[in-house]
Amino acid sequence: DKENRKMLEKLASQEYQHYKFWKKFLKNKVEVKISNLYFYFLILLKLICGIQFLIKFLERNEKRIINEYKEFLRKLKGKDKEKLKKIIKDEELHENFLLSKLNDNFLKYSGFIVLGLADAIIEISGVHTGFLGLTSSTLIAGLAGLIVGFSASLSMVTAAYFQAKQNLEIDPRRAGILTGISYMLSVILLAIPYFLTSNMLIAYLFSITLAILMIACFNFYSSIVFEKSFLKEFIENVILIFTITFLSFLFGEFLSKYFKIQI
Repeated sequence: DKENRKMLEKLASQEYQHYKFWKKFLKNKVEVKISNLYFYFLILLKLICGIQFLIKFLERNEKRIINEYKEFLRKLKGKDKEKLKKIIKDEELHENFLLSKLNDNFLKYSGFIVLGLADAIIEISGVHTGFLGLTSSTLIAGLAGLIVGFSASLSMVTAAYFQAKQNLEIDPRRAGILTGISYMLSVILLAIPYFLTSNMLIAYLFSITLAILMIACFNFYSSIVFEKSFLKEFIENVILIFTITFLSFLFGEFLSKYFKIQI
C-alpha cells in the first residue's frame, strides 16, 4: 500500500529526528540496536494484529514520555528548547494524525473478529458448564459444544453480515466470514480438552483456562489499540464468564434433578 508506506516513512523520519536530538546529550557514543529476535517478534505482531496495533504497541508509554519531555524542557534554552517543543508537538499531534490516515484492514474488521471470539467463549463455556450436571461423559459434552457452536456460528455470520451492510466502508461478506471463522475456531479450541481426557473436571478446567487466555489476548489487543486499562477490562470479562458458567451449572443441575436425567 503506497499510502501506508508514505505515512510510515514520515513517522520513521520523525522518530529518527527525535533520536538524533537526544543522542547529542549523551556523553558516550551510543548506537541503538535491536536483536533479530525482537525484530521478528515485531513482524509477527504486525502480521497477526495489524500495523496500527504494532505502532501503538511501540508507543504505549508515550504519555509518560511526553511528561518527562516537558520536565526536561524547563532545563533547556535557545534552539534546543524550541527543538524539544517541536518534538513534543510531534508526539501529541502529528503522530496521532498520521496514524489515523493509515489504512489498516485488520483494525477495520477487528470488531467482528472480537465479536466472534467473545460470543463463542461465553456461549460454549456456558454449554460445557451446563453439561457438568447432566453427564459424566466428556465425549458428549465436547460434541454438544461443537454442535451448538456450529449452529451459533452460522447465526453469527448472518448477524455480522447484516450489521456490516449498514457501514459503507466495510465489506459485509468479509465481516461475516471473519466473524464465523473466529467463532468456530474458539468453539474448536474450547472443545479440544473434552476429546483428550475422560475426566470431566480436568477437561472443564482446561477448557475454562483456554477461555481465560483468549479473553486475555483480545483484552490486550483492545488495551493497546483503544488505550484502555487491560486489567480492568480483563477482570470484568473474567467475572462475566464465571457468572454465566455458574448460572449454566445451576440450570444444568436443575434440569438433571427435575427430569431425573443422568447420561
